[in-house]
Amino acid sequence: MAEYDVVDSPSAYQQAVDALRSGTGPIGVDAERASGFRYSQRAYLIQMFRRDAGVFLFDPPALGDLSALQDAVGSVPWILHAASQDLACLREVGLNPSTIFDTELGARLLGFPRVGLATIVEELLGVHLAKEHSAADWSTRPLPAPWLTYAALDVELLVDLMEAEQVLLADAGKEQIAAQEFAFALARQPKPPRSEPWRRLSGVHSIRGLRNLAVARELWTARDELARTRDVAPGRLLPDASITAVAKAMPASKRDLAALREFTGRASRTEIDRWWDAVSRGRTTTDLPVLRATGESIPPPRVWADRNPEANERLKAARAAVGELADELRMPTENLLAPDTLRRLAWSPPEHVDERSIAAAMTEAEARPWQVEATAATVAGAFVEAAQSPITPSEPAS
Repeated sequence: MAEYDVVDSPSAYQQAVDALRSGTGPIGVDAERASGFRYSQRAYLIQMFRRDAGVFLFDPPALGDLSALQDAVGSVPWILHAASQDLACLREVGLNPSTIFDTELGARLLGFPRVGLATIVEELLGVHLAKEHSAADWSTRPLPAPWLTYAALDVELLVDLMEAEQVLLADAGKEQIAAQEFAFALARQPKPPRSEPWRRLSGVHSIRGLRNLAVARELWTARDELARTRDVAPGRLLPDASITAVAKAMPASKRDLAALREFTGRASRTEIDRWWDAVSRGRTTTDLPVLRATGESIPPPRVWADRNPEANERLKAARAAVGELADELRMPTENLLAPDTLRRLAWSPPEHVDERSIAAAMTEAEARPWQVEATAATVAGAFVEAAQSPITPSEPAS
C-alpha cells in the first residue's frame, strides 16, 4: 500500500502546486475537519488528486496562505462528494472552485438508495473503501499513517467515480438536471446566523417555564463562549443533556448544581463557578425568553389539520403527487422538490392557483428550472383537486 506524506512545508507546498498545475483533467477534492472535537469547522487536512500529478495532502494550519494553490487549480473543474459539507471550510482558507461535480448529488439524482462515498464507489467501481477514520480528530498532529491512507483514498477515486456517473446521467437523460444542481450547490449562500442559536439545544422543547428556558439559554451561552475560546466542541465541555437537566431541576445553590447526577462533562466541575453564574443569571434575569421562537417559520405539519385544514389537504395531495413523480423519475422526492418549498406553497399558495403562479412561487423559493418544469403543473393540479375535495381533519399530515 502506498505511503502518503503531509504537505506542511513551503518547499513541499510549492512542489505540490507545480505538480497539480501540470496535471490533466479535473481535480478530486476533499477536506477533513474535527467536528465533535473542535469548536471551529476549519479544514485540518485538504486532499487533492489530479491525473498525471498524484495525491497531495495539504495541512492548512501549517501552510497558512494557499493563494498559490488557488491560482493553480481554481479554474479547473473540482469533483467533491457532498460538496455542501466542504465548500465552506475550503473557502475559509481561500480555495474556491469555479465549477464542480458532486458525486453524492449525482448518485441521488440517479436514484441510488444509499449515497455514501464508500457505497457508491463499491457499486460503480467495484472497490471497497474502509471508512473507519471518518469521525477522527483531524486536528491531531502528527496524523497517523492509516489516517493519511484513508484520506488519500477519499480523493484518489473521485475522477473515476465522476466518469462512471456521467455515463449513467447521460443514459438517464439527466445531464442538464445535474448541471443545474451542481451550479446551484456552488452558488448557494450560507444561511444567516440564527437570532437565538441556543434554541438548537437538544431537548429544549421538553423544558417548561420561561424561567427554566432562561437558565438553559444562559448555560448554553456560557458554554458557547468557553468552547469558542478553547476551540473545543461545546458538547465535550458540557453535554446538551446536562443543560436541559439543570434547566428542569433549577438547583438553588452551587452545591445543588454540583450534586445533580445528570450534570456531567469534562468541564462540569472544573468550571462549576462559570456554570453557577449562568444559572444565577437565568434565575434572576428580567429578560425572559418567549416560549416559542419568533420568525417566518410555519407550524409543523402535524398540527395543520387543526390550524389550517385547507393547507393540510393541499399538502397531503401534493406530497402524494410529487412522490409518484419522483418514483417515475427514479430520484428521491426531496431532490425533485425541497420539502420546505412544498410546505410553504401549501401553507400559503398564490391567490390564483395555476401552473404559472405555482411556477413563479417555486422560482422565488430557489427551485431550479428543471424542478419547476417537472413539478409545477403537478403541484398546481394537486392543490386544485384538494380544494374540491371534502376536508377530513381526522387524519392530520405527519
